[in-house]
Formats: sequence, C-alpha cells, structure tokens
Amino acid sequence: MGLAALLGLALVATPLATAPAIANTAGTGVVINEAYVNGGSSGATYLNKFVELYNPTNAAIDLAGTSLQYRSATGTVNPSNVVTLTGSIAAGGYYLVQGSSNATNGQTLPAADASTGASWAGGGGTFFLANQATALTAPPVGSLVGDPAVIDLLGFGSSNTFETARASAASVILSLNRTAGVDTDVNAADFTTAAPTPTNAVGTGPAPDPEPEPPVRTDPIAIATIQGTGFATPIAGTTVTTRGVVTASFPTGGYNGYYIQTPGTGVELDAASDGIFVYSSATVAQATVGTYVEVTGLVSEFYGLTQLEVAAGGLTIVDEVVAAPVAADVAVTSDVAQRESLEGMLLAPAGAYTVTDNYDTNYYGSLELTAGTSPLVQPTTVVEPGSPEYFTMLAANQAAVITLDDGATTNFNSTANKGIPIPYLSTENPVRIGAAVNFETAVVLDYRFGAWAFQPTEQLTTANAATVQPATFENTRTAAPENVGGDATLATFNVLNYFSTTGDELGTCSYYNDRVGDPVTVRGGCGARGAAEQEDLDRQQAKIVSAIGALDADVVGLEEIENSAAFGFDRDVALAELTAALNADAGAGTWSFVPSPALVPADEDVIRTAFIYKSAVIEPVGESVILDDQVAFVNAREPLAQVFRLAGGDTESEFLAIVNHFKSKGSGSGVGDVDAGDGQGSSNGSRTRQAVSLVAFAETLKTSSEVERVFLLGDFNAYLKEDPIDVLVNAGYVDLGATTGEETYAFGGAIGSLDHILGNAAAVADVTDVDIWNINSVESIALEYSRFNYNVTNFYEANPYRSSDHDPILVGLDIASEPVEPPAPVKGNPFGANGPDKPGKPAVPGKPLFPGKPAHPFK
Repeated sequence: MGLAALLGLALVATPLATAPAIANTAGTGVVINEAYVNGGSSGATYLNKFVELYNPTNAAIDLAGTSLQYRSATGTVNPSNVVTLTGSIAAGGYYLVQGSSNATNGQTLPAADASTGASWAGGGGTFFLANQATALTAPPVGSLVGDPAVIDLLGFGSSNTFETARASAASVILSLNRTAGVDTDVNAADFTTAAPTPTNAVGTGPAPDPEPEPPVRTDPIAIATIQGTGFATPIAGTTVTTRGVVTASFPTGGYNGYYIQTPGTGVELDAASDGIFVYSSATVAQATVGTYVEVTGLVSEFYGLTQLEVAAGGLTIVDEVVAAPVAADVAVTSDVAQRESLEGMLLAPAGAYTVTDNYDTNYYGSLELTAGTSPLVQPTTVVEPGSPEYFTMLAANQAAVITLDDGATTNFNSTANKGIPIPYLSTENPVRIGAAVNFETAVVLDYRFGAWAFQPTEQLTTANAATVQPATFENTRTAAPENVGGDATLATFNVLNYFSTTGDELGTCSYYNDRVGDPVTVRGGCGARGAAEQEDLDRQQAKIVSAIGALDADVVGLEEIENSAAFGFDRDVALAELTAALNADAGAGTWSFVPSPALVPADEDVIRTAFIYKSAVIEPVGESVILDDQVAFVNAREPLAQVFRLAGGDTESEFLAIVNHFKSKGSGSGVGDVDAGDGQGSSNGSRTRQAVSLVAFAETLKTSSEVERVFLLGDFNAYLKEDPIDVLVNAGYVDLGATTGEETYAFGGAIGSLDHILGNAAAVADVTDVDIWNINSVESIALEYSRFNYNVTNFYEANPYRSSDHDPILVGLDIASEPVEPPAPVKGNPFGANGPDKPGKPAVPGKPLFPGKPAHPFK
C-alpha cells in the first residue's frame, strides 16, 4: 500500500462495536475522576502517580476495548503511553490506574486495577480515556470536545489539548479532583485541587484524616507580610485580615476576584510584594477599582499565585482617604525572585518589549512578550543541538517570556464562545511577532496557568478596548519584499496544503467547521488536506495568488501542493489550477509551470514540490527530474530538479534549482528518528539521510547538465545549526537566508528558519541580494483562510498576510552574459507556455472541468 493511502487510513479512528457510553453532561458514561501526577517526589503524599476513573451511572460498565492514554503538554502526535483497561466498573464505583514514581517518597497506593511504568509530567499533560485499545491518531490540539474516539479527556497545567479550557496543575500534596463527579466538558470548571484520594475497583481507599482547623490571625497584617520574601507565602492555611486599595477587578471573565495593594506603595520597591489577589466571587461586585477595602480570608497558594480566599461578608469598604498605589515604573526581568517581589502589584512596565508569540491570541486572547527589541530565537538556529549552550538558551528563553493577558479565562475557540469578539486582534491593527509593544495603561503582574502575566485592570473586550487595552503594537507589515536586484529572482514558498481536490469531492472526509457548522478545511478521513469546499479553496487561492503576485519572483519553488495523481488525475492538475489563477490575476501567459517528468516515483506522498516561473523572464532547459530514492525519502516528498536560464539567453545564464520538502519534526520512530531531546525534534535521522541523498543527487545533475550554479531550496524542516543543514553546508553550500537577519517560521514562542535557499560557490558568486518576506509566520493564525468565520469578527482578507504558515525567501541573481530579447508571452493558454490545454480531470458537479477560471471575485 502506498504512503498516501496509509496516511489516509491512519486518519480514520474506527469506534468499537461495543463500548461504554460516551461521557457527557448527562452523566451516562465513565469519566476521569482524579489525577495525581507528582508521586514519589519530595514531600509527596503517595509513592506513585495515579489516575482514578469513576462510573456515575446506576449500572456496571464494561471497560473491554478501552484505554487510558497520555500525551505530553506540547505533544501534537499520537499519545506516547497507552494503558489497556480490562474488567468493569460497578455502578457508582472506581477504577485505579497506577503510574510511575519520581523518587521514593510517599505512602503506597491501594492495589491498582491497571498500571504502567510510564511517567506523567506534573507541570502539564493530557489524559485521554479512549474508546479504543490502540493509540489515538494525532488528536488535534486545542479544545477537543465530542470526538467519538474519546470518552473523556483531562488537559491540565500547560497542556495544549483539553475540554474547552485546561485545568490547572497540581502539586506533591494535591491532586486534580473532579467536582462531585460532574462533567460539563470544561476541564477548568470540572476539576479542582484537593488532597489525593485514590480508590480502586473494590472500594479500597486512603484512611481519612481529620481536617485540622485552620489557624486564624485576628490582628490586621500588611499585604507584604502575607506575601513574604520567598517563592510562596509563609502563612498558607492561615485566616487573616488585611487592607488595600482595589487596583484591578474581574467580576466577569472567569477570574472571580480582584487585586488589592497597600495604599501609597509602588514608588519604592523591596523584596516583598505589596499587592495580592483576592479570590472571591461573593464580594467581587463590591470591589470596584479605586475602592479602599478590608478583607478577611484564608491565605493559600493557587498553583504559584499567592491569594486570599474571601467568603461572603468578608469584605468591608473602609471610609478613609488614603493615597492611591502608584504603578511601579520598573522593567520586569527574567529573574523569578524579582517577579515574585512584584506579584500582584500595579506596574508601568519600563523598557522595550516585543511580541514573541501570538498563537494563543486566537484561542485565549493572550500574547507572549519578551523584554528587548526582538523576539526569542529557536536555540538550534544559533547554537549546536544538545550542547550546553543549547540548554542554557532554552532555559533563558523560557524564563524570558511574559504573557500579556485579557483578564479572562475565555476560550474563544470553543463553540460557546465563538460569538464573542477576540480582543487585541483586528484587520486594521495587526499584532505581529517581532512588533514593538507600547504600554498605554498600567497592568498587574500575576502568575496563572504556569506563566507570569501582565493583566489589564479589568476584563478586556473589543467594546472597552479604547480605555482598557493596556498596549498597542507597532505595525511591521510591508506591501512587498525588499528589492533584491538582479536579472532574475528565485524564491521558495510553502503554500500550506494547496489542494484543488476539495474534501466534498471525496465523500469520506471529516472537517473543521466554522461557528455555524459549515465545513472549512479537511480534518481527516480521506487523502485530502486542504479546503473543504470550493468557496474555501477560493479564499485560500486568493491569498496565495496575492502573496505570489506581490513577491514578484521569476522562479518559485513550491511546497505542499497537491499531488493530483493521488486522486486519479493528471499529476499536474492542482499545479495547473494555481497557475491559471495566477494568470487570471497577472495576465494570460505571465506564469507557467514546470510539467512533471515522464518518470515519477511509483510511491509518492499526497503533497509534492513544484516549480512555477514567469515565461517572459525565464525558460526551463530540458525536462525536470525527480530524485527517486525510496530509502532516504520513504517518509518525505522527493526533491524536484530543473535547469533554468534567462528567456532567450545562452548557457552562461543557466542555473540548476532543486526544490525540497524534508520529513517534518512532529513524529518519527526507528534509527535516529526518536526525539533525542536535543532540540532537533523527531525524525532528525531521516532528514539527515535526506540531506546526504540530496547532495549526491545535486552533484550528479551538476555533472550531467554541465551547469555550475546550483541552488537547493524549500522547506527542510531543520533550523540552521541542525544536522541536515550541517550536511549541506559541509558539502559547500551557503545558506542565503541566514544573511538577512530574518526567519521564516515561528513555533512555541520563538522564531527560526525551517525554509532555506542554499547555493554552491558558483551560485553565491552571482547573488545580488536576499530577503525573507515576513508575511505569514509572524501573523496571527486567525487570519488564515482556514479560520474563516471561526469568530464573530471576520479576520479573513484576500491579501498576502497569513496566506501560509511559512514565509517566502527571495534571492536576486545576476546571471545575464549579454542583453537578451525575451520571447513574446504565449497567448490563449491559461496554464502558461508549458501547460497542458486541459488537465485530465473529470467534471465535478458545480466545479469547472479545468482551471481556466475567471478572475477571483475578491480582486
């Protein structure tokens, strides 16, 4: 079976014929009831980690064919640990799954009903109670509710996968406990922290300890005394009374509390903070900003945030005139001790800050910032993978991040919240990675969801943004790349799964839908990976055409374009359709594509590489060639090579270009492909072997074609200092994008280039200039065609910005030996000079037979 077919099958999760009822808000099935993930650590209550399941129904439920699965907090592929479940859970009964131990501390668990030696991270991860005994196939990140293969799900801490909103992390003495067995499909609401109570199928649990009465301090004490000078309050578990001025209040948005600060503080700073969060849904309505209050409540540490828990009647408005706190004019450093000394205080952040990540803006209305004038950089872009410098830089990057939040826990990607406009984002004022941050109002420094954050003084919405939004952002967009000069230009562009075969043509696809349930992009179940319907393809195509048109390159190497042969059509159908759309925009005959060679590999991926070119400037020489190495490229797209020269030019203007798309970092097993934890991700061995094969291929073609200039371009899925790029550099190639000071990709809060154009010595000698045009990686994902109508605010525009997730690279070439007369453009063929008149694609109802479409309506 071919790779494309295997991939298509892998996307289908087949439900079992007999399985427990899927957990839902009606309480008709098994739920994950408790998770303790710090077993064995110093101070731990129990020696082993555990997950407890619960049957809320009045009948026994058979667990045959089900499993408990775990995926790391940042994982995007299949869960790494699968525990097969056997037996049944009695009505109202429990089932205990034992995990590994971090060390040798804590008491022994009751006899487990199932066990695994795998370790579950304490800081965050995702548990899946699955309706199958085999690993789930790459469950999507974000909110995952209603998947038929998943009975129940718990995402906690820093997890990227959860039900509606992730639960917080736990501790060595606290587990995540489901609230009274209720399942509302919101992890954050359904789970709270409490002492662990592991119970197995026969009902054996821990011996109950009497609850001690918490100590009470009747004398009013200062907020700084509550905070203390360490990383946690010195008086946790004590009921105290204190006074402060309300600096921020969140009666809406999910925080259910407010900040108070000692009057007059903020001018001089010391080791103890003068501000604190008051968690109190009962009194928050009374706590308006500027009010002087006295509160009485229990001191606690809520996942690293010192707070007071104040019940009804615990707030009194004090009728005294006091000096308002001053927003401290201070630069927040990476030093945790300094941040702890400012926790809960009103700040006017000093110095420069830059946006380093905007991925979560589309989901939670938050941005990640870093101090300074540039975003964080992927360590393996500048230092060797796995080196001491790598781990030092990785830790420094993690410490440098600070979130700019919206004062709420709202998940805008959940169905219930898609009608709420997302703050910070707009089409008029883009928030791009690398943009300077200009603080307009004071913020409060707090610690939530395992991260330090600047909070506005009330929940930020688009309606109150004019007065509440704490910062504005530099607009770094450009309408076109820099002029790189030369007689011709060469570019690479990953077009983000451009498929002219839409999902509705195949009949078996599942979809990502917009907020009214209309399919937008293919999710799985079929070979396609792109647009769901023609209207979605039109939107995607409009953005790509706009980007390539403004890029104004003469030769473009494309990655992630449909291999139409995978659907039984001529291999070039999708490529021809994109070329036709470019010509509809730029004029007939402007663009041509390089046809597939007569010899193609017998087994190809559903996506491929390709070349398009401007026939008035460039002409191909001879037939293209595909590297058919079924060993090195068994899991990646084969390189495509073509010799080009100036139109009407001689051999002196010729150059050999080879476009590539190496194996991705997301998955891999086998020799050298398991993630080694050195920063190179999975499948580094495969990518390195692909680089070796590419070098040999290029040398063979260089010799046979007698062309001296050689360019290797495309998406190599490797940063500059990683092994695959080392292979190419050691073979004499120079990475041209590295000369720009710009990067093509953004991931996990840092930037780096996965895309490259490399030239040998003869090629580099004729390069005039290089530019990376940052139109995609730095823009919010909300702008993609795939997010059309996901939110009540329509962020889609038929422009270049977020036309893909990778940025194009442009290189200028000085290759003319003497003035040449370009040939007249070919007229009447929308596919370009070398395109077929009609691709071999049968008619589809409601869709033109071939890509000779009229100009796009957005134009």
